[in-house]
Amino acid sequence: MSATKEYENYPLGTVVLSNTLSLALYGLGFFVINKLGLLFSLLYLLYVLILEYRLIKSCANCYYWGRVCGFGRGKISAWFFKKGEPAEFCIKKLTWLDLVPDMLVSLIPIVVGVVLMILRFDFLLLFSVLLILFLTTSGNGFIRGKLTCRYCKQKELGCPAYSLFNKAG
Repeated sequence: MSATKEYENYPLGTVVLSNTLSLALYGLGFFVINKLGLLFSLLYLLYVLILEYRLIKSCANCYYWGRVCGFGRGKISAWFFKKGEPAEFCIKKLTWLDLVPDMLVSLIPIVVGVVLMILRFDFLLLFSVLLILFLTTSGNGFIRGKLTCRYCKQKELGCPAYSLFNKAG
């Protein structure tokens, strides 16, 4: 393992950039799905809120509960949930199947956008779908690979996501 410095609290710039990426993905998803109607886009936002709630609740067991993690959710979790047990954070073995609900945040607007473009081509819709693809892959890869996971103390204590994405062999 490298001698990379780990953060007790992440720099504000990292938190702002990581949340800007998430908000951009949510906003683009809302825009694409809104082409189907406001009800569908509001249901999409409700889905995003449910996923965010689930994530922030799990942060109660993280090292960064009450601290500023790379996404700022450790601080937010402390506003709503009592401190949990850090050992609980490590118990769950994360699989690719567990990530399906999170992947749907991008996949649903991509599929909707492609179907809508088949029915009636739209350059703005094409640009939005391509931007969602780019932000989901390269954007998330950069945030997690270069700015957040690399400096995370929880990964040393045990992180199911880090374990899943960094399997040897």
